[in-house]
Amino acid sequence: MIYFDNSATTKPYKEVIETYGKVSEVFFGNPSSLHTLGKEAEILLDQGRDQIAKLLKVNKKEIIFTSGGTEGNNLAIKGTALQHQGRGKHVITTQVEHASNFEAYEQLEKRGFHVTYLNVNEAGVISIEELKRELRDDTILVSMIHVNNELGSIQPIREVGELLAKYPKVYFHVDHVQGMSKVPISIKDYHIDLLTISGHKFHGPKGTGVLYVRNGVRLYPLLTGGVQEHNLRAGTENIPGIIAMAKALRISMEKYVENKEHLRELRDHLVNNLHEIEGVIINSPMENSAPHIINFSIPKMKPEVVIQALGERKMYVSTKSACSSKLAEPSRVLMSTGIGLERAESAIRVSFSFGNTVDEVNEFILALKEIIKQLKEVMR
Repeated sequence: MIYFDNSATTKPYKEVIETYGKVSEVFFGNPSSLHTLGKEAEILLDQGRDQIAKLLKVNKKEIIFTSGGTEGNNLAIKGTALQHQGRGKHVITTQVEHASNFEAYEQLEKRGFHVTYLNVNEAGVISIEELKRELRDDTILVSMIHVNNELGSIQPIREVGELLAKYPKVYFHVDHVQGMSKVPISIKDYHIDLLTISGHKFHGPKGTGVLYVRNGVRLYPLLTGGVQEHNLRAGTENIPGIIAMAKALRISMEKYVENKEHLRELRDHLVNNLHEIEGVIINSPMENSAPHIINFSIPKMKPEVVIQALGERKMYVSTKSACSSKLAEPSRVLMSTGIGLERAESAIRVSFSFGNTVDEVNEFILALKEIIKQLKEVMR
């Protein structure tokens, strides 16, 4: 099996699965319970929070556990908007956000908020100058994806943070789901107020995530019914998932330090070979982009047919975001870059993990060439 769909989800590390099972069996108490089992679970929860905070280099009181990126993004965006709407109802985002962000903004618009969607260039990157022009007295939030989940484009988060540091009443949220452990950033140095990560994107269990909330930032809770997670996220904490996620994050960050050039080597090798296939067009930018995501198009060929043919050979890639892959329309993200309908409709995404190899890339290229040749013959 060759798995090149790591931006959709990653395979949990063996150690992570073992940790999840052990914690589920031994520390099954509710951390809100007053008896011994509850206290043991509470201590473990605190240890998990402390470990993740140290890995992110923040205060553990700034860590809010969630069920993943979608919930974290919704809490950051809607929680900020609803809490601070008395001061203003203008928020700024980009045209290339993940659906969990984009649809949250659509909901806010229905509630009377004004949303500005920043344009992007052909590389999928915003303009700082446009952001400056769009800031208003009633702006309360700027939110944007760090590493684009379809193209791999990297937004200028540091420059945005430095700009917004001059506007203390404007909060800055970063969707760091695709960048975590692959494109590192400094939460404190980049002046980030809210930041989302998701466990299953770095070989942790599904249903786990973190929302970093800078000390002093107030949010309107979306889930009520308990005092868990500093009154921001009611519900019994997923102790096995949290501890397993903490282990996955530690391992993934260690792998980045040890192998940070590996992903880029895989990416460059794949891109160089794709350039040699007639009819293939690379959509991902070659500069200022993530090392693990490559998006390309094969115009006049249906991507689902190519993906199914690859799947028959136990090679797995995707079209666009997994959350939107079953929708018939072309990628909203790709269309926003101006590449045109034909390329947007025929796009395929390859996404690596540290466990992928050059040999796998070579096998993939051979299979892709054969499939394209076969499909061209059918189309004649």
